[in-house]
Amino acid sequence: MTVFRRAALAFSPMALLFAGTAAIAQDASRMDEVVSASAAEKTYMGAALVAIGDDVLLDKAYGSADLEWGIANTSDTKFRIGSVTKQFTAASILLLQERGQLDIDRPVRTYLADSPASWNAITLRHLLQHTSGIPNLTDFDDFGTWKYLPTTRAALIARFSDKKLDFAPGEKWSYSNSGYLLLSAIIEEVTGKPYGDFVEENIFAPLGMTDTGMDVTSAIIPRRAEGYAPSKDGIVNADYVDMGIPQGAGALYSTTGDLLKWQRGLFGGKILTKESLAAMTAPGVDAMQASTYALGLIRTDNEEGTLIWHGGGIEGFNAWLGHDPDRAISVVVLSNLNGGAANALGQSLVKLARGGDVKLTAERAAIDLPADRLAEYAGTYAVSDQFKIAFRVEDGALLAQATGQDAFRVFAEGEDRFFLKVVDAQIVFNRDSSGAIESLTLNQNGNETRALRE
Repeated sequence: MTVFRRAALAFSPMALLFAGTAAIAQDASRMDEVVSASAAEKTYMGAALVAIGDDVLLDKAYGSADLEWGIANTSDTKFRIGSVTKQFTAASILLLQERGQLDIDRPVRTYLADSPASWNAITLRHLLQHTSGIPNLTDFDDFGTWKYLPTTRAALIARFSDKKLDFAPGEKWSYSNSGYLLLSAIIEEVTGKPYGDFVEENIFAPLGMTDTGMDVTSAIIPRRAEGYAPSKDGIVNADYVDMGIPQGAGALYSTTGDLLKWQRGLFGGKILTKESLAAMTAPGVDAMQASTYALGLIRTDNEEGTLIWHGGGIEGFNAWLGHDPDRAISVVVLSNLNGGAANALGQSLVKLARGGDVKLTAERAAIDLPADRLAEYAGTYAVSDQFKIAFRVEDGALLAQATGQDAFRVFAEGEDRFFLKVVDAQIVFNRDSSGAIESLTLNQNGNETRALRE
């Protein structure tokens, strides 16, 4: 069931310092409680890890790695990480730039000679930041049919190289897996090695990431989880995708422990120079509300601090990896059940690690409001021209209906504050200086979305 948030695309996709022992124990218990609640609701299966500096507060697995055999997930279970792969690709590109083998501000055609003329103004930086204008091949109407088939690098690139650009390079931001497939190809052209071999030799091996690698569908990979998806009839086996397709856009698998090694290695200066790391994590182009896209990473700066993060989604799996550089907080959430739980849990665990509070849906208390008061919130609120949320009062209840979805009741819990029970989502109606409602803010799956009243 999709409620408000659109389903994630394949490969798809925020002033506690070092606490004392008692505070850490209390926080760890609440962290486990928050993750366990999602597992109990059957919206999450996987493994989660939270660390502050050298202290690991939470390192636990939930649900099944294989439902048919009744095999439980463990902290050593390997999960596909989808677009979390992109930061490894970005780091590889920057590593090659350090070695003088490429320049991210040079055109793509410098390294891929047979690039079409329409790409002449596109640089590697455009690819890294999703500002190239190259259409996202996982959005193509026919992706759902050919994703099952083995392919080659040349055949993959040919699927989008003849397409018209969505916009002029650098004009705007639009997420494109196509760009990261090209970056994978550039790494291979420059080094003469397969993408997987390069990241293994230059990142995984130096950091001791022995449980991370390129996922190959046919390979026997010990402790690899099976992937699942929700349906109206319950959890089902996830759809298939040939793992030769995603490459540096989303083909890696890993564990929570290995991704902690990656966070410590990347932010500890073991992979890139200080200058390259600064470039990789600097505020980038406006990508979403309150966040910018850096190089293979998303950066959120707000009153709570700085968060460097990225989510990932691929058939049967979701992942979320985040780092607060000012507090040395690392959070890893891996899941073998599709949905928004990994992203929402990642954001919640960061909040708890920072000393904040997280309220579960079951802990929210609804209050009664008369129908005439509820009518004040009725109307249509636009996230974009294509996606809107309409509110109406029916039988004394306020209902919300997003574009293309069913209507669901929302419950009041305070002044202009509502929540849903069918999913973990909260809505705040915002008023202008005269007291009239002008917009709403939707908080769901760790994301904050603003919609203007029409």
